[in-house]
Amino acid sequence: MSVEHHDLIHEFPELKERIHELKVGDPHFRRLFEEYHTLTRSIENMENEVTPVSTRTEEEAKLRRVHLKDELYRLLTAVA
Repeated sequence: MSVEHHDLIHEFPELKERIHELKVGDPHFRRLFEEYHTLTRSIENMENEVTPVSTRTEEEAKLRRVHLKDELYRLLTAVA
C-alpha cells in the first residue's frame, strides 16, 4: 500500500516561503507545525503497520491531523 505524504510542503507548496517565515517567527505556529508533523509520522507508521493500532485509533489521529492542518492553513493565510 502506498502511503500519501501529508507534510505541509506537499499539502501547500504555494505557501512554502510563508511556512518558513512562520516557523522562524511565530512560536505558536511552530508548536502546531511540530505537532502536525509528529502526528503525520505516527499516522504513516500506522498506515504502514509499523505501529499496529485499531481502525478507530487511526481514524481519530487522522481527524486530529485535519483539525491541525485547518488551523495551520488559517494561520498561513491570515492577513497580518
